[in-house]
Amino acid sequence: MTTGAITPKLFSLSWPLVAGNLLQTFYNLADMFWVGRVGPEAVAAVSLMFPTAWMFVSVAMGVTAAAVALVSQHVGAGDDRAAERVVGQTVLLAVGVGVALGIVGYLGRHPLLTLIGAQGRVYAEALAYAEVLFVTLPFTFLFFAFRAVLRGAGDTRTAMWLVVVSAGLNVVVDPIFILGWGPFVDPMGTRGAAVATLIARLVAAGTGVAVLLHGGWGVRLRITDLRPDSSLLRKLVDVGYPATLDGLARSFAAVALAALVARFGAVATAAYGIGLRLMSVSWTVSGAVGQAAATGVGQNLGAEKPDRAAEVTWKATAGTMAVLFLVGGVVWAFPATFVRVFIDDAAVVEAGVVMLRIVAPFWAFLGGLMVVQGAFRGAGRTRVSMGLSIVSRWVVRFPAAFVLAYALSWGVTGLWWALSLSGVVTFVVGVAWFLRGEWRTAVVNTDAPGDVRDDAPHADDDGVAESPTDD
Repeated sequence: MTTGAITPKLFSLSWPLVAGNLLQTFYNLADMFWVGRVGPEAVAAVSLMFPTAWMFVSVAMGVTAAAVALVSQHVGAGDDRAAERVVGQTVLLAVGVGVALGIVGYLGRHPLLTLIGAQGRVYAEALAYAEVLFVTLPFTFLFFAFRAVLRGAGDTRTAMWLVVVSAGLNVVVDPIFILGWGPFVDPMGTRGAAVATLIARLVAAGTGVAVLLHGGWGVRLRITDLRPDSSLLRKLVDVGYPATLDGLARSFAAVALAALVARFGAVATAAYGIGLRLMSVSWTVSGAVGQAAATGVGQNLGAEKPDRAAEVTWKATAGTMAVLFLVGGVVWAFPATFVRVFIDDAAVVEAGVVMLRIVAPFWAFLGGLMVVQGAFRGAGRTRVSMGLSIVSRWVVRFPAAFVLAYALSWGVTGLWWALSLSGVVTFVVGVAWFLRGEWRTAVVNTDAPGDVRDDAPHADDDGVAESPTDD
């Protein structure tokens, strides 16, 4: 990403990420499709658990953001051995955090479900789903770490093929466990969806470790690098914790919004879950391009080419928004068709149509923001990305949600308008923040191989990088 025409290289780096994320989204949609055959309560349960599970998984954003920033900048600076040390410590940190969160989530599953508003049959279905899903967390974290280090090295295709295997396996075994297809398994409902996910994650994590140990795909996992390195672990945490807070801010907001939706009943909750799954298509594209932008920005900053890093960001943002304007337009034109893919219940379809007609036209702004945030993460300015998430969810979305839904009595449609409004406002803020240019210095020492910059700009409490030469 440091030489040659940017657009074809950005496309080459992005399309495997888009394809991999689309497959991941397809597997999420398949989960909802098969769960929809169980009943509206099961759909509502998985709808509540989707943002709740992401609240735990989002902690991995810190590990992956730090890994991409450090690996890509070391690779851009030509120091592959330093990049490999980052790989070992990333794997160590990911597994440790995944195990800890899995234990916390499992032990706290009952009060958590009560907190988010699950009741009656929905509570029972959500509990069955959650109990297995928390066991899956360590393998999910390990898989995320694998994808992050390869992405930092510029290899997005290997991870894509592994997602193909994982998602494909998940889709195949979903109906077996959810509906009891075949002679060996009784119908398990929502628990079956979580069991299918566990099997797929086990296969993906094991294969990912084997790929890293082999070392033929850009970076290598060396057993000796799994010995804890306190200084490097601190650096991963220092660069990564704002991305973790970023992810938590997003997921807490999603959980809180799901809880607000749940107050309007099971129909609204089911429609929200289906709409959220369809919105994940936009996240698929923008998240993937944002990941590619992070690699491009990181490598070019490591090579001391900040202008090229900025060009990567603008081209990635423009391309993403063009695609999402088109996709959102199609969904806006035919919302009922998309909702009926998952469920035929007339009330849920009607509620889903209302939601999609409001949010689909604004997907491009939500996607453009994700690309800009990816650029900040590649630069190692994860505090800025965190700040944008906080502004989007907690400064704009929730005040607007309460005013529109309750003060103005718009009901659940007020929640959909708040979701759309937050995307537009925060996109404008993110672009303005990027134009300030404080992200233009690498966070690794490009002069002394293997070291982190001691004189690099550090983000202050407001998330803005300050140069040591500033007054």
